[in-house]
Amino acid sequence: MSDPLVEKIQNHPKYKELRAKRNPLGIVLSILMLIVYYGYISLIAFDKELLAQPIGEGVTSLGIPIGLGVILFTIGITVFYVLLANNKFDAMTEELLKDVSK
Repeated sequence: MSDPLVEKIQNHPKYKELRAKRNPLGIVLSILMLIVYYGYISLIAFDKELLAQPIGEGVTSLGIPIGLGVILFTIGITVFYVLLANNKFDAMTEELLKDVSK
């Protein structure tokens, strides 16, 4: 019940190269995101005093810029992956599809 086109794609060297480049990157970015997110949550759970320290003379605490940093980090790694996927992975996919459709 397997599709011969799927098998042809899965056995193609360019597909294996694409997977070898894309999958580790996704894993690394996921692990980085988990570390940053759970690190922030752990600070909230275990060191409230650190996050409650006021910044300057205002009412803003240290937790606000750290939380904003988590959000900006998330946006940053998302933009990084999208740019890489659009410029590199999509081109590799197009080459693969051209080779397989011959």
